[in-house]
Amino acid sequence: MYIDTHCHLYKEYYNNIDDVIRESIEEGVCKFIVNGCDMKSNKEAIEISHKYDNVYAAIGFHPTELDDFSDEYFDWLEDNINDEKVVAIGEIGLDYHYDNTNKEKEIYVFRKQLDIAKKYNKPIIVHSRDAIGDTYDILKEYNLRGSIHSYSGSIEMAREFTKLGYMLGIGGVVTFKNAKNVKEVVKDIDLSYILLETDSPYLTPEPYRGTPNSPKYIPYIAKAISDIKGININDVRGTTTGNAKRLFDNLND
Repeated sequence: MYIDTHCHLYKEYYNNIDDVIRESIEEGVCKFIVNGCDMKSNKEAIEISHKYDNVYAAIGFHPTELDDFSDEYFDWLEDNINDEKVVAIGEIGLDYHYDNTNKEKEIYVFRKQLDIAKKYNKPIIVHSRDAIGDTYDILKEYNLRGSIHSYSGSIEMAREFTKLGYMLGIGGVVTFKNAKNVKEVVKDIDLSYILLETDSPYLTPEPYRGTPNSPKYIPYIAKAISDIKGININDVRGTTTGNAKRLFDNLND
């Protein structure tokens, strides 16, 4: 089976989540980690994880969703971190893409969530856009495990993250013709450090680019990785599924 380690299966994106899950299972994608980004989506991630046996939740506060952020949200995170279906703190991290970015606030919220992850021994799912240096410098201060979501950095930085023990989330971008950087990273990094993810409904792989993404497209990502590495797609499926189960303990249930 395949595992989609990063998706956003929310009601605002999909008319019928039952159908999304059923269609994905038919394509061999049998487990899903729904990532929260703000209070609303965090609560929905937990809700959907309790509705479906094969859906799990990652809860956290995304760096671009902090306008109405309150320190009380850290208390909520701690109150819910030991829910039986919560497998990680995510999607958290840094995003310096916009000119009006409040870097100090992003770093503060990121560090506080890393502290909670360390306190409760939870893996993390990290978002990093135009902030790879600061992301790495902060993470190397912590002895944590996790994944770098939708990895888009250099080969050199990919090697540094894996030295820290982090896995790299690879999604639909790897199927794009012009995604030279991601393809080089996938070729260089050992398969034992790669996770499959869709980031649904975003970053739809070829040949469906331009339409809403779905976990059912995970096999297209696996096929691209197998082609780049020159290995059997069954090896990609088996190894990446094992990676996910090793990182996110509850997925073994």
